[in-house]
Amino acid sequence: MKIKNYIFTLTALLGLYCPATMQEVNAQELKTLTLEDLNFGGTNYHNMVAKNRWTTWWGDKLVRQDAEECFLVDLKTGKETKLFNITQLRKIKGVEGVHSLYQTSFPDASKTVVKIGDQLINWKKGTVEKDNTPKAYVRDYQLFVKDAKGEHKLTTDGSRNIVYGQSVHRDEFGISGGIYWNPQHTLLAFYRMDQSMVSDYPLVDIPELDWNPTAGESRVAKFAPEKYPMAGETSHKVTVGVYDVKTGKTVYLKAGDPTDRYFTNIAWDAEGKTIYMFELNRDQNDCRLVSYNAATGDKIAELYRETDAKYVEPQHPIMFLPWDSSKFILQSQKDGYNHIYLFSKDGKELKQITKGKWVVMDILGFNNKKQSIIIASNELSAIQRNLFSVDVNTGKRTLVDDNGKGWHNGSLSESGQYIYDNYQTPTVPRKIAIINTENNKHTAYFTADNPWKGYTVPTYECGTIKAADGVTDLYYRMVKPLNFDEKKKYPTIVYVYGGPHAHNVDARWNWGSRSWETWMAENGYLLFILDNRGSENRGKEFEQATFRHLGDVEMQDQMEGVKFLKSLPYVDANRMGVHGWSFGGFMTTNLMTTYPDVFKVGVAGGPVIDWKWYEVMYGERYMDTPQTNPEGYAGSSLLPKAKNLKGKLQIIIGLNDPVVVPQHAFSFLKACIGAGTQPDFFVYPGEPHNMRGHQSTHLHKRISQYFFDYLK
Repeated sequence: MKIKNYIFTLTALLGLYCPATMQEVNAQELKTLTLEDLNFGGTNYHNMVAKNRWTTWWGDKLVRQDAEECFLVDLKTGKETKLFNITQLRKIKGVEGVHSLYQTSFPDASKTVVKIGDQLINWKKGTVEKDNTPKAYVRDYQLFVKDAKGEHKLTTDGSRNIVYGQSVHRDEFGISGGIYWNPQHTLLAFYRMDQSMVSDYPLVDIPELDWNPTAGESRVAKFAPEKYPMAGETSHKVTVGVYDVKTGKTVYLKAGDPTDRYFTNIAWDAEGKTIYMFELNRDQNDCRLVSYNAATGDKIAELYRETDAKYVEPQHPIMFLPWDSSKFILQSQKDGYNHIYLFSKDGKELKQITKGKWVVMDILGFNNKKQSIIIASNELSAIQRNLFSVDVNTGKRTLVDDNGKGWHNGSLSESGQYIYDNYQTPTVPRKIAIINTENNKHTAYFTADNPWKGYTVPTYECGTIKAADGVTDLYYRMVKPLNFDEKKKYPTIVYVYGGPHAHNVDARWNWGSRSWETWMAENGYLLFILDNRGSENRGKEFEQATFRHLGDVEMQDQMEGVKFLKSLPYVDANRMGVHGWSFGGFMTTNLMTTYPDVFKVGVAGGPVIDWKWYEVMYGERYMDTPQTNPEGYAGSSLLPKAKNLKGKLQIIIGLNDPVVVPQHAFSFLKACIGAGTQPDFFVYPGEPHNMRGHQSTHLHKRISQYFFDYLK
């Protein structure tokens, strides 16, 4: 399970100095932002984010969804006409439980049918139609399929130990679910995970505050164990089953012994008869694409193999060309950057479609008529995300997004002719355009107002410095206090994440600044955020620089950021703090104890303290096992550094954290007790790795107050 950067990331534009736009109102008239405005758990947060439009594709038609109405959007003008409203649907005989139209979908481009939950409603005919498409789901640990004949129970031994139809391998390798229908919905592939051999980590649920002794409820905390395979220990075993709707029979893929192996990125061919799956060894340096006969479970062939001296990380299933089912595309960073390769169905590599010192960040889909792939990439800038059409036959790339700047998220219509492009730039909170990929014409559809208009805002800047290797460019963001005066010296906080599969600096609105940074800048602090080597979207060498020694290279780069800060006349080097969560909590604690004379105050949230207590898949990819890399594990452990703590350090965790288990924080506290050092500690009972709801606002008030108290 990936350690995730738990709050919104901040962004920057390539190598430029970028001050925020000044408000055109008198400063005395501006309102002050609060945490209730800025934090996603705040009471006024919903009014302080850029307005959006909810839409979905109906074939090649675009529908806007509102709570009570749905509108058809003219793709050439952006104008809307009403399709139906919620009252109309509720009046149709047989319709039940329609509370909102935000979650509507349109499963058939040729029909006036909308799907809401399990109901197919024809708004033109005023009828409810039967949905005979088979559906799979898990209930009480068992896997079921419901079709026209009724409900079928596929399993009987499901439990905490035997898990069916759900995400496996702790959500690594691009896995986010466990049910995979073939295109015809006649065969269902699903995961079965046996974790009976995995150790239970002893999490505990405490009773609610309204415990009632007269209701017969127990006052004793309940054991709530988490199956947690730590690095170097016994892991679970995964197999893949295939259920045949017609025969009611299930076979399992004959993939051999699942011990210490990972099965991921399951895909079907267009005919729905063959399954493709990446198989990765536990050491994660040998990856193979294998095909299987779905009817028998027999192995057909090994189609592709990729090895690496450090690790291979499959993240995406193969995709067959919709106009030629004898060919598929595969993503790999074997040349140093994530790119697209074309293969024949028998596994012959035909060519590399994209190439360059940039990464393909996503594949939106295909344009069948143009025989092109629509991708998102950072070709134009390492901190941008732009949309391109790539000709499969020639490899020619054409920029298709609205402006070639910013951060673009697109969704593709059924044929691939149109893109719904929802994007931000450092000065634009949100714009939406409709793009015709065949002629590259753009239709302006929506522009959001600045939700912070009329409020005080700090200054946002961005740029680059060199990494500790003296060669590599690293991108940073700086948030300067209100009424910034370069003749003053400001207390400065380094916000850090630093780990893989995340970044903080990109070209979104206000450089994507996290709400908390804005709040601290409004209170007189300068914020600095740097993406060190090891973070994402910069290529394999950049990402793998931290291999087997997590924390070393990352801290070296962060200290280059500190060196840069000390060179600035307005940074008070005697009042420097650091804050981060998860991997950032590890980095915060590491920086506080490795450079105790640099950082005066730190707040470490959900910190990893020793990687031997972290999970198998993530931990062993970057560190190998404690048995094979004892020096690396010893060098990255923060326990021996507890004695170095000089400044004020607060550690915060969720008591029920199933990602970075509480053992990390508790063990560090114990080490500090033994060393005679004095960290502070706060825990959120019942909360997981990240605080939910309004507790997030409470959390950020606590973090802020710690800096207010000790980094004045």
